[in-house]
Parts: sequence; C-alpha cells; structure tokens
Amino acid sequence: QVQLVESGGGLVQAGGSLRLSCAASGRTFSSYAMGWFRQAPGKEREFVAGITWSGGSTYYQDSLKGRFTISRDNAKHTVALQMNSLKPEDTAVYYCASTRSVPMATVQYDYWGQGTQVTVSS
Repeated sequence: QVQLVESGGGLVQAGGSLRLSCAASGRTFSSYAMGWFRQAPGKEREFVAGITWSGGSTYYQDSLKGRFTISRDNAKHTVALQMNSLKPEDTAVYYCASTRSVPMATVQYDYWGQGTQVTVSS
C-alpha cells in the first residue's frame, strides 16, 4: 500500500511559478508510476502529467507541455510538479496518484493523495 501526501500549493500571481511535491510512504514506491491530476471548481478531474517508475518516460496533457514538468526522486520517495508561467485557469486542487500501469490519463490509479490547492490570481 502507498500513502501519498501533497504539499507546495498556495496563492501565486499569474506568470509566477510553484513547485508541488508528493511524498509517498511504503517500500514499493519505486515500483509505481505516478501521475498528477487537477480538479477546478465545477469541472471534472483532469490529467496533468505522469512519470514512469524509473523516471525514464513522462507524459503531459498537451496544453500543459512546456509549462509543467514532472520529476521523481525514488531515493526520497517524492514526485514533483514544477509549474511555470501560471495562469488563472490553472487554479485547481492538485492531486498525485500512483498506478501500476503506464501513467497516462485513462489508466486506473490505485492510490490518491488528499490534494493541495493552487490559486493563481490575475
């Protein structure tokens, strides 16, 4: 079993940056691929980015490529999401999740964190 805890959210002005972190417990962390999702008020949850267990492959929502970067540190059991050039429409609760599959949008994710709020002001 994997427990996930996100941190790093907050309030930032448009054009600014934030770095989210997801800390995982459990000795099997390095065997899981990881993903970041977000959910804005009144909208469905959407895939943001994913990274394989080794970190060798990454996947992004097409509209976020170039602004968001996902990375992981298996030694520290963490996954990060670097978000640059933030826009008001990036405002959402951001969640990390783990999967045994390729970390893309439509696969099943087994464990989820509680989320961290990101608010981008205009």
